[in-house]
Amino acid sequence: MPKPNSIVTGASRGIGRAIAMELAKTHNVMGTYRGRRDAAERLRDETGCEIFQCDLASREDREALMRFARERFESLDLLVNNAGMAPRERRDILEATEESFDELMAVNLKGPYFLTQQAARWMAERGEGRIVFVTSISAYTASVNRGEYCISKAGLSMTVALYAQRLAEIGVKVFEIRPGIIRTDMIAKVEKAYEEQIAGGLLPQGRMGEGVDVAKAVRAIADGLLDYSTGQILNVDGGFSLRSL
Repeated sequence: MPKPNSIVTGASRGIGRAIAMELAKTHNVMGTYRGRRDAAERLRDETGCEIFQCDLASREDREALMRFARERFESLDLLVNNAGMAPRERRDILEATEESFDELMAVNLKGPYFLTQQAARWMAERGEGRIVFVTSISAYTASVNRGEYCISKAGLSMTVALYAQRLAEIGVKVFEIRPGIIRTDMIAKVEKAYEEQIAGGLLPQGRMGEGVDVAKAVRAIADGLLDYSTGQILNVDGGFSLRSL
């Protein structure tokens, strides 16, 4: 029986790399990267994944990615929208720039929104498939020194609901994975501060998350264990989303 086919965006580092490595155990994986070809090549060498350079903010790049995928795969079983970026500089919302806002909306929101459109059309040809959006607790947690990031993730969360509603009738399931504080390059500058907050009780489970924690949630979706739960949010956050008195 042939392996199912998957695309993981932003697969060269961090959460995306962990997801690609997990999926490579059972799937043919095509991983995208934007700038770090060296990291992408290491992933390819370690797992056998295909790699493809793609700036998700670019319509031309997205279209090239899908053409390349159709050349390699007969069908697409799983799309993991993982690629994203933080602001290049954290600024208070009163000092934030339009340039940063536009960049994050293009990469974090517009890119996966329209990539999913193309992937969904492909999946519709067979009437089955799974789509995952990796968002963030920032979809509902206000950080006033990176407002544009929060807004992009909140928009992505609504994108999940829209596609889940639209695609349910054709057999394509859509899910949101909402990571909390995960140890990646993205938080390197503030990792110490987060560790101090966690030690102070920020997270009920008492530890920072790792990429593999998110990858395990993707595994459950990829294996079809949540196929009757389209549109659902999986919080991978060490209990951050819990409320207590």
